[in-house]
Amino acid sequence: MTNDDLLADCRARLAFDLLSNTWNAVVLWALRQGPRRPGDLRARIGGISPKILTETLRRLEYNGLVSRRSYAESPPRVEYELTALGRTLLAPVEAFGAWAFDHGDEVMAAQERADLKGSRG
Repeated sequence: MTNDDLLADCRARLAFDLLSNTWNAVVLWALRQGPRRPGDLRARIGGISPKILTETLRRLEYNGLVSRRSYAESPPRVEYELTALGRTLLAPVEAFGAWAFDHGDEVMAAQERADLKGSRG
């Protein structure tokens, strides 16, 4: 990647945009072991509202990362699953997660130092 590769309309920016939304990566990771119903996803993720989960799933579906399957049952049943394209993002999501595990304390310490500096000045 060169400096020119980070133009506003470049593909690298598209990838960064996909992973910059916290819930995108979390939902992708929650789907890594197979199809899930929305209620199951909410239980596995924790802290995500039904509205935000629906918006996230729609965004992931729009980008071709998740597929939605409806079953003609009573009551109706819907499942979401990673597409082949969505599965290609699992390694980068895992790498970001590993980085966060290794360096999260350092980032939080830097934030605390900045907050203390800001409150003094």
